[in-house]
Amino acid sequence: MSEKHTGKKGDEGMKIVVLAGGTSTERAISIVSGTDVCKALRKKGHQAILVDVFCGLENVDFENPFPDTYDVDQASQYIKSFNDSIEEQKKCRRNFFGPNVIRLCEMADIVFLALHGANGEDGKIQASFDLMGIRYTGTGYLGSAIAMDKGITKQIFRMNHVPTPAGTVMEKKNQIRELSGLNMEFPVVVKTCCGGSSVGVYIVKDQQEYEKALDEAFSYEDKIVVEEFIEGQEYTVAVVDGEAYPIVEITPLEGFYDYVNKYKPGSTREVCPAPLSEELTAQMQQYAVEGAKALGMEAYGRLDFMMKNNGEMYCLEANTLPGMTPTSLIPQEAAALGIDYPALCEKLIEVSLKKYR
Repeated sequence: MSEKHTGKKGDEGMKIVVLAGGTSTERAISIVSGTDVCKALRKKGHQAILVDVFCGLENVDFENPFPDTYDVDQASQYIKSFNDSIEEQKKCRRNFFGPNVIRLCEMADIVFLALHGANGEDGKIQASFDLMGIRYTGTGYLGSAIAMDKGITKQIFRMNHVPTPAGTVMEKKNQIRELSGLNMEFPVVVKTCCGGSSVGVYIVKDQQEYEKALDEAFSYEDKIVVEEFIEGQEYTVAVVDGEAYPIVEITPLEGFYDYVNKYKPGSTREVCPAPLSEELTAQMQQYAVEGAKALGMEAYGRLDFMMKNNGEMYCLEANTLPGMTPTSLIPQEAAALGIDYPALCEKLIEVSLKKYR
């Protein structure tokens, strides 16, 4: 039986659209994030509703679109019911925003973006909302667009002295099929420029694996990154309102931190705060803050790192709308500071509203 969440009266809480779903490869994770965020905000007394940005809502009661009593699980199931038809809808739809999405967002005090990946995390929705005067969580359109592109991110990190693995951007029409043509040696990492949740990421050890990785990565996008493989320990650091949160040490039990290990409970060992010296902790947190600033990230985000055994650390990429699932990393970092999940959701709204002051 679905759990119902009753919020306080409207004058005590905010009217919030939690925007989830969408059309990216991370749609399923976005729905989980959005469902949990919506429940958390309801528990804090806000009139939050869960809406699929692409599929929208039919038959909305615009006399009372943000009801005091609301079934979050039912809304989540409604969004999931579209999962199998998304690809077909994409072929015959011209407008990305689903029925009543814009009108509901315009009526809200703020939109909590629980979207991940393309057409959600890449600045397009952020720019659209800016033009419409709709307030939303997370960084603005420019920081979103820059951080979404791993090739541009790498260039900006280099320009701002944030250490990052050596690598290059390759276009599908100008493929270099021999690794020696890039002046690199195996092993290397091949990854899509704008993918997320480690979809389209390949660690390759020889020429055969390299060619296969190119074919698979280019099946997702027309632009990819090939970079040196950093052997070591993985970490991640959230930056909220310009402040670095405690570091998480990430150790997959098998393989690397791919899509399965990110979201399957029990598949990865995560320790927060990471067991690092004060010096290494301070250094990584400083790089995280500097990296976020260089990319123009506002409000909050998360930066991922690899560190060699000798203490050399490298910033891999940045996430402007990090996951907010039960196994996600920012909630773990916040918990280490004594901030529970519902309070974190409220805090992310609070820091995001600073964009509009």
